[in-house]
Amino acid sequence: MPRDVSDPHRPEQQRPARNVLGGTLLNCSTKPLTGFFRDGCCNTGPADIGSHTVCAVMTEEFLAYSKHAGNDLSTPVPEYGFAGLKAGDRWCLCAPRWQEAFEAGHPPKVMLTATHEGALEYCGLSDLKKHAVDLN
Repeated sequence: MPRDVSDPHRPEQQRPARNVLGGTLLNCSTKPLTGFFRDGCCNTGPADIGSHTVCAVMTEEFLAYSKHAGNDLSTPVPEYGFAGLKAGDRWCLCAPRWQEAFEAGHPPKVMLTATHEGALEYCGLSDLKKHAVDLN
């Protein structure tokens, strides 16, 4: 007998998260541990109102820009277990923040294979590609 789709005991069948290139979403970083869900990936969901979907590679220029814009990512906040970011660290950045930095001329680099397709709601794929570190 087939199971009813509304059966509360049926495990959800979710498709794997996709990246902006249409492939499986890859890990962004575990050191530092990143992601809205702190799972190392730029996964997203309804609770992620900031859309932490862009796997960004930090640069000194971007960190200075972000601090000046009111989002200090470089200063440690020990009470939240945040050691602060430095150039070269990868971090799941809010897509609207990446777009803002792009428009201001200070975007960080991007790992497209680890950037969730949800970022495309805020950022153009061609703009992300211009700053990609993982394109041949």
